[in-house]
Amino acid sequence: MSDQTIYSGLNQLGGATALPASPEEAVLERVENPHRGTDYVVRFTQPEFTSLCPVTGQPDFAFLIIDYVPTDWLVESKSLKLYLGSFRNHGAFHEGCTLDIAKRLEDLLGPKWLRIGGYWYPRGGMPIDVFYQTGEPPKGLWIPSQDVPVYRGRP
Repeated sequence: MSDQTIYSGLNQLGGATALPASPEEAVLERVENPHRGTDYVVRFTQPEFTSLCPVTGQPDFAFLIIDYVPTDWLVESKSLKLYLGSFRNHGAFHEGCTLDIAKRLEDLLGPKWLRIGGYWYPRGGMPIDVFYQTGEPPKGLWIPSQDVPVYRGRP
């Protein structure tokens, strides 16, 4: 299958696309994995993720790392960037945001393995880090550590 055919269904890449008003309105796009049958890790890092506290409306900030082993599909990166950006005005607790992202990607891609680390910056003096993975990673596959330092407070 040619690259033109693989990418023909994409609607956001290559043009101006407005930031969706909410995660529910965001459209995640996928493309066929050109290396089906080969186990490899895809990593997305979002060091400036933002959302809102659903009670106070105060901003929350996180460093997200998403790793997955694709099967038939890859997530298109611009659509993922817009999806993550759509949380900017979305009210949800840290756990909800982190798991909503993981579950949406899981449903879209059907990956062999997926994990997400949500390293949330403290507000009110307490960081909340949220981790999820779909199971054991494939044997023999090199998966780098996330290496995001945990909050240590003031020295």
